[in-house]
Amino acid sequence: MDLMDLVRRSSPPAPWVDGEKIPWHEPGFSGRMLAEHLTQDHDLASRREATIDRHVVWIQTALLEGHPTRILDLGCGPGLYASRLARLGHACAGIAVSPASIGYARERATEASLDCRYVLGDVREADLGEGYGLAMFLFGEINVFRPEDARALLLRTREALAPGGMLLLEAHTLEVLQQAGRAGSSFSTHTSGLFGDEPYLQLEESSWDDATLTATTRWWIVDARSAQVERHAQTVQAYDDLEGYRRLLESAGFEFEDVRFHPSLTGDDVTGEDGLFAITARRADGAGRTRSR
Repeated sequence: MDLMDLVRRSSPPAPWVDGEKIPWHEPGFSGRMLAEHLTQDHDLASRREATIDRHVVWIQTALLEGHPTRILDLGCGPGLYASRLARLGHACAGIAVSPASIGYARERATEASLDCRYVLGDVREADLGEGYGLAMFLFGEINVFRPEDARALLLRTREALAPGGMLLLEAHTLEVLQQAGRAGSSFSTHTSGLFGDEPYLQLEESSWDDATLTATTRWWIVDARSAQVERHAQTVQAYDDLEGYRRLLESAGFEFEDVRFHPSLTGDDVTGEDGLFAITARRADGAGRTRSR
């Protein structure tokens, strides 16, 4: 693409039109994103270690009650949750589309002799396995999928759970995604960054669509030396908060009475500043707590 494509762009960005997700699968982007996952300077790609530690304590005590089980981490990134849970005696499997993150997770698991298996692949297509006591989808990842894809993935996840197994979702509130979609436009320059190793200009545009409850962000990346242009976009699907998520889970086979909402992954009584809250649901065709190994 070139500068004329930028000049002639449609405005505002439309849901799902220019792209669904940023290019997690590309090796260069994946490597740069891994650095963002691991930094302790912010919580934009992954949470900082102290926060993850608190989340794992809540998962281990409040959800699993200290019982070892098999855990599936969908969209696991560099394995920051799965590796900690494996150290507590669980057998973990993680799936993510980022080659750098999966490579990092595998290396750390091997070094520490952890019972973790990491798979490079799209969670919508990968073999999820079966017999899990807990399946996790954290940090709002469920919102990056179209509703029909989210439902299909949740249906497959339910089938991957053992009888009585638990699903743990961390989802965005409607309000925080509305704010993101209404953020407007911004312009910045970078000597290097997430979208490239060489200097570039970045135009970021956001839009909110009331009809579809979607927030779309589009990035135009202009190489500072060649003036060549790349376009990236991501649409995030919102739901009308608790009832919207409950309907989504019910459409995937989870029963109404087995769905629970939690303000956060720490057990706190208020939703965090990041606008994420937790949802748990059990596979209803079994009784009791999660099945142990």
